[in-house]
Amino acid sequence: MEEVGQVSKQGFKLFDQMELQEYTDKLVIKSLNNNNSPPEISTAFSIDRSDGNIQSLIGDFSSGTPTKVFIIYGVVGTIRLLAGTYLLVITSRKEVGTYLGFPIFRVMSMKFMACNGILRLSSCQESDGVRLLMSTSLQRTGKLAEGRARKPLWKQADPRFVWNRSLLEELIECKLDAFIIPLVQGSILKSITGYDSNGAIATRERVVSLNRVLGFQTVQINLKDTPAKITLISRRCTRRLGTRMWRRGANLEGDTANFIETEQLLEIEGFRYSFLQVRGSIPLLWEQIVDLSYKPRIKIVNHEETPKIVQRHFNDLIQRYGEAMAVDLTEKHGDEGQLSMAFATEMQKVPQIRYVSFDFHHFSSKSNFDHLQPLFDQISGDFEKQGYFLIDSGGQILMEQKGVVRANCIDCLDRTNVTQSYLAQKSLNSQLQRIGALSSTECISLFSDIYEKFRTIWAEQGDEISLEYAGTSALKGDLVRFGRQTVPGLIKDGVSALSRYYLNNFHDGIRQARFPLFHKIDAMDLISGRYTVNRNSPSPFQLNGFESFSYLPVASAFVVGGITLTSITFNQVGRNAQHFVSAIIWAGLTAGAMAVVKANGRQFCSRPRLCDLR
Repeated sequence: MEEVGQVSKQGFKLFDQMELQEYTDKLVIKSLNNNNSPPEISTAFSIDRSDGNIQSLIGDFSSGTPTKVFIIYGVVGTIRLLAGTYLLVITSRKEVGTYLGFPIFRVMSMKFMACNGILRLSSCQESDGVRLLMSTSLQRTGKLAEGRARKPLWKQADPRFVWNRSLLEELIECKLDAFIIPLVQGSILKSITGYDSNGAIATRERVVSLNRVLGFQTVQINLKDTPAKITLISRRCTRRLGTRMWRRGANLEGDTANFIETEQLLEIEGFRYSFLQVRGSIPLLWEQIVDLSYKPRIKIVNHEETPKIVQRHFNDLIQRYGEAMAVDLTEKHGDEGQLSMAFATEMQKVPQIRYVSFDFHHFSSKSNFDHLQPLFDQISGDFEKQGYFLIDSGGQILMEQKGVVRANCIDCLDRTNVTQSYLAQKSLNSQLQRIGALSSTECISLFSDIYEKFRTIWAEQGDEISLEYAGTSALKGDLVRFGRQTVPGLIKDGVSALSRYYLNNFHDGIRQARFPLFHKIDAMDLISGRYTVNRNSPSPFQLNGFESFSYLPVASAFVVGGITLTSITFNQVGRNAQHFVSAIIWAGLTAGAMAVVKANGRQFCSRPRLCDLR
């Protein structure tokens, strides 16, 4: 196998190990895997520290003696801020698995370097949601033409899932393709079958063991002496980035919040199966602005473009995946019910898409996994017709997935993940039955140990996605892990729900955002290029009176103190009539403070600054 960094007949190779040399007048990035590279390929480039301009360097060059030298593993890109141009490089990584024979790396740390500005930021730990993953599915990869496979990696990647696309523009313009590495935010979870945890050959029945590696999990099993590998990959779209509550619904182009493509891969006996599902916010214009309420009101924005927005969204799905089926898991009463009704009304205008409404909470009253069977009974025909992708060991495509199920609830996290795991199980059963690993009457749920670990990797995947969008583990994880709700699970869900409340109201906006962490919405807008720094524009971080003086702690203390004093004085009313007057006064002041806080709830919350919510 050729060294990464070469450009060969087999396809484009990326420089994966570089040396960054610091000089007083420039930064030089030099490849360390440039053996046998064609002479016309740039093996180094420099960034001028006076103007931030990039220049490619070809062949032998001398740069004098650098003031500092260190190894880097990738160039994320450049960004121009008020203080000048900054270079973002990967300084540490760990291999977490393979995808189609290629290694997948997790970014452990990055360095944000000032090229020509006076501000220098130190190394910062990257969020554990950011990975270096293949940003295209097996079906898209399998159908790549040979000529396209020889193109640079950034041209092969699906642009919807490349987080640093806007940061790479200057490198692309300078044709530094071998240095350009696309970043994907998502998760990869895998189960490997064939050997037990001690490395011994598995028994004739089935052996299962769970190992945690670098935050991921590996399940080792053997199904009737048939070794296999199951991999879960989730790719988060960059077109409508944001955190829970702050980015809801769709934009005018039809891109939706929390849109994620999840691929389940099965590799067995030389065959590779791929099953794709997608999730995304309801593709209408709607918002749910935090205002200190536990459950803020949902507001549907009436817009003349709404029908076109819905049509654009589903046209994009059809173009990419084939037939699409929308499964809406929202409730049918309250604010959710109104939103669901509006969605159903618009879907009547999109006849080429089958819309299925399934009130998840109504059917899950028994808190067990089997409540999804009525949903599957409704969609089984279309679901089986969509199928899955299958390719043999020789690269011949035997079957293609002809459509996709698009699931959603309100957050597209908890209910959605339970449903997707259920459908993934159905698809896996079909795949294993096709090759004879299971008989036509068998399913993986009959093998309790294997089934438990299959559900675990889906539960872990749900937690990963929830952490990226909401900041906590997924709710209803017990339904995926155990097929039923447990008391410890209910307690965990309660803690997660309270954590989400805190994060939504006081953390997800700007106050605690530290660029370049991707959990915060302002940083997301900056990284993705949705917001462009303009020296002539007023600062987006101008605070109003409430935020400048941080009244919330004072108001909270006043309310708590008022309630306490009101209780004390009411208890003493029988002793002295004056205490009754005091109690009334304190009760009135407390009620007034609470009314002020409630009326100005949005002002007390931390909210995004760089871009509006649409």
